[in-house]
Formats: sequence, structure tokens, C-alpha cells
Amino acid sequence: MTSVDPAARVAVVTDSTASFPDGFDHGTDVVPLHVIVDGAPFREKVDVTDHEVAEQLRAGTSVTTSQPSPQEFLEVYERVARAGARAIVSVHLSGDLSGTVHAAALAATRSPVPVRVVDSRTTAMALGFAAAQAARAARGGASARAVERRALAVASTSSATFLVESLDHLRRGGRLSGPAAALGTVLGVRPLLAVRDGRIVVAQKVRTRAAAVDRLVSTAVEQTERCSYPLVAVHHLGDPDRAHDVAGDLARRLGVHVEVASVSAVVGAHVGEGVLGVMVADVGAVPGS
Repeated sequence: MTSVDPAARVAVVTDSTASFPDGFDHGTDVVPLHVIVDGAPFREKVDVTDHEVAEQLRAGTSVTTSQPSPQEFLEVYERVARAGARAIVSVHLSGDLSGTVHAAALAATRSPVPVRVVDSRTTAMALGFAAAQAARAARGGASARAVERRALAVASTSSATFLVESLDHLRRGGRLSGPAAALGTVLGVRPLLAVRDGRIVVAQKVRTRAAAVDRLVSTAVEQTERCSYPLVAVHHLGDPDRAHDVAGDLARRLGVHVEVASVSAVVGAHVGEGVLGVMVADVGAVPGS
């Protein structure tokens, strides 16, 4: 996909951890990260599906991840430039969680058109909403600088809260400290995790899974009620029924549409099969151009 509006001439590029729902009009070009299943590399959403990765995780297969190379980014930048882009805004997951944004920055030095690289300091649809809103600003004729500001502003309003079955995946991948990961076993609690300032932290500790799901929903409600124009998404990996139940509960409480999507396979490889997450962003309190 090459998404350059002839009137705008600013292309928005993001990466596959944005976890866009099927059919979601995001208006971006997406660079896939890599999932390595039992030693074999795959491009997520190109060579392997989120469902397939969930099955591998459930079976106990070794699943690791890697970032795109600068060359992969450069090929996308060159393609959108050929399609008419005069500038590019490249919006990516937190640099504290992956080297993806740094690979994008390296590619930007060789791009045929100027590239503004944005570290969203988040991931999943918290990133996705920021990238999609940036693309919307680009379609409206905003300058590259204004599109960059829009991405940063929406990302700064976002929250990402999630519940996982086990903290082992995060601990092994270095995305969560050993002491924090031990909370789920030593204290017998169900931690709710959040992305804060680009890093994964333990946000709350709840005793049972049912209570943790309730707290996940109530936390999302609290976050959404502080928004002037909220966008909400529920993520899962391997349990769409539960995700739709949570989305339905949120939609009834809030009176807003709630997106439902499988989380990116790369994110899933780090949080594990069975994850349930809620992403919220406020797109009414920030400038559009």
C-alpha cells in the first residue's frame, strides 16, 4: 500500500506494532517487524498471522522478534517518494521497547525526500491512533511539521493498559525487570501493566483474574472520561470473544465506538497469548494542523 494524497504530498509511515484492526482506514504505509518462530523468520501480517503466532505461543514454541532493517525502511520511503510524496512522517513504537525507530532514523538519512521520524513512546493502537490521525492531517493538507506535531500530540494523550496471563515473556525479553515480573508469582497477584514514558511498568496489582478484568475496564472508563473526543481500542491475542465482551461493556458505558483487534504478533510474542489490552487516545484536545 502507498498512501500519498495528491493534494497533501505528505506520506505517513508506521510499523506493524500499530496493530490496526482489519478494515480500519489508517491511511499509512506499514513496515512489518519480524517474528522468529523456532528459528525461522517471518514478516508479521505478511508471512505469518497473529493467530498463527498465538498458536505457536500456546504450544510453547520459541518465538522471538526483530526490528526491520534500515534498508526495509528506505525501500518504503523510496516507494512513497516515487508515488509523489514530497515529505514523510514516520511514526513508530517506543524506542525503549524496540530499535525500530532508530532503524527508521538511519533510513531517513538516505531518503530521497525529507523524513521526520517520530518516537511515539507507546505501541499497539495507542501508536495506531497517533499514526492514523497524522495521516488524516496530511490528507487535510497539513505541512510535514504539522503532521509530525499531530502524531506527537495524539500519542502524548494516549494510554495503554493491559492484562497478561504471565509476565515470563516480558521478563525474558528484557521489557520488564525481574523484580516486577516476580510480583505475579511471589505475591500471587494479577498485575495490570501500562506503557508509561515509553516503558512497560506495573500499574496496579489485583488479586484475581476476574477482578483484574473489571479493573482494566474501570481504568479505561476513567481514562476516557478525561478525554474531550476519545478513541478506544481493545486488543487480544487468541481470545477474540473476551475482547468483544470487554469492548461491548466499554461501548455501553461510554457511548462510543470501540475498535477490536488482535494485537500485533511482535507485541504478542512479548506479552504472551491471552493478553487483553485497552488503548485510549484523545483526539479532540490537540491541534489538527
